Amino acid sequence: MLFALKELGRAKLFLGGIVMCAALGPSTAVATEQTDPETVEVKANSPEIEAAIAKRDLREKELAALTSDITVSADRQAAIAREIQTLDRDRDTLNAKIINTADTIRGLETELTDTERRLRSLGENEDAVRLSLIARRDVLAEVLAALQRIGRRPPPALAVRPSDALSAVRSAILLNAVMPELRVETEALAADLEELQRLKAVIAKEERRLRGDAMRLAEEKSRLELLLSAKRLEHTKTVRVLADEKRRAEELAARAGSLKELIADLEAEIDSAREAAEKSRQAALKTGRTRSREFDPFSDPGRLAPAIAFQDALGRLPQPVSGTVLKDFGQEDEFGGVTEGQSIATRPGSNVTSPADGWVVYSGPFRSYGQLLILNTGDGYHVLLAGMDRIDAELGQFVLAGEPVGVMGATQWASASTFGLGSTQPILYVEFRKDGRAVDPTPWWARTEEEKARG
Repeated sequence: MLFALKELGRAKLFLGGIVMCAALGPSTAVATEQTDPETVEVKANSPEIEAAIAKRDLREKELAALTSDITVSADRQAAIAREIQTLDRDRDTLNAKIINTADTIRGLETELTDTERRLRSLGENEDAVRLSLIARRDVLAEVLAALQRIGRRPPPALAVRPSDALSAVRSAILLNAVMPELRVETEALAADLEELQRLKAVIAKEERRLRGDAMRLAEEKSRLELLLSAKRLEHTKTVRVLADEKRRAEELAARAGSLKELIADLEAEIDSAREAAEKSRQAALKTGRTRSREFDPFSDPGRLAPAIAFQDALGRLPQPVSGTVLKDFGQEDEFGGVTEGQSIATRPGSNVTSPADGWVVYSGPFRSYGQLLILNTGDGYHVLLAGMDRIDAELGQFVLAGEPVGVMGATQWASASTFGLGSTQPILYVEFRKDGRAVDPTPWWARTEEEKARG
């Protein structure tokens, strides 16, 4: 008898946790003696499940919009502007600050992507636990009903009413029969509700982290814009000459039938492209191929030419954007051929940096590629970046590895290079060419710490 009463007390304790934690909405009512389990049966097309699916879709939209409305306050923008005004305007300082800021932005974009991935996973787990509780609502109703009946008609205590010994024995037999199953079900429900509360707390923490990182990202992007504006003021080429060259380059792009033909035409007819080709040739002669692997070719932010030959940069180049490779070099495409570059899905509005030192020989739209940037990196190599919403590099400009050269848009640019990738994210297309032929860019990329850890 005492054992049965102890079990009853434990069951009521579990029930208290259930009643305190339950957050299943008005559809979950406390059961009474007349509760019919069939009336709470959950079907595949029940309003509860439909509501959970709708909530999941709403969460996806909220997650996408969570960082889009983050703006930098006017006071913070003014503070950043004052900070940049105090910088030395020499080339070394500006370049170093620009590259460091671009690195910070890339790290923040990676952290934001990881946080959003964790939030999606946590949201799916929360929905799964909630649906599990809804699906077992009949069990919860039975547990509550049984404990309510016991609470209204408790077994008599022999110490108080010894005349009810027969009733006490009957009650003890009944409790011993139903209590183990009741306890198991109660513990399972309590565990699910505890997990639901834990997930809510973790989701709230991740959302706070996401907002904080988004604010830092907005500040860094504001800083980068001001730095790039300061650098553009140092550019010596006149606006008129630059406009004439851009117009001529666009005419050549409209006439060219392929990328190979476009590059050849540019370096034959555009002064800045021809100068870039000559500078790359001279730089290749000076650098040679004598540098050791311990030498850091990107350590001097004031360099006016590549410190090493492009071929010697194998395994050292930073990727131009943080993202996921959707299609790699040499894979079959949807037109019966093979891909000549890499397609990388990025976050909306991501900054694109130059993967290598080089001279800009083309900057503008080209056929289905969208906004196209072509860099002459020396030794007959060219690096092509396409799919950006905006390009910040000018014709003839020498850009450093890691220096921002453009910005991705909000959605994917529809083009032949991104056709059939099944993604609505912005996609950057990257292509390396040697003497007019596409080569695999993979060997040039520096390995991240995560990749090194995986071996």
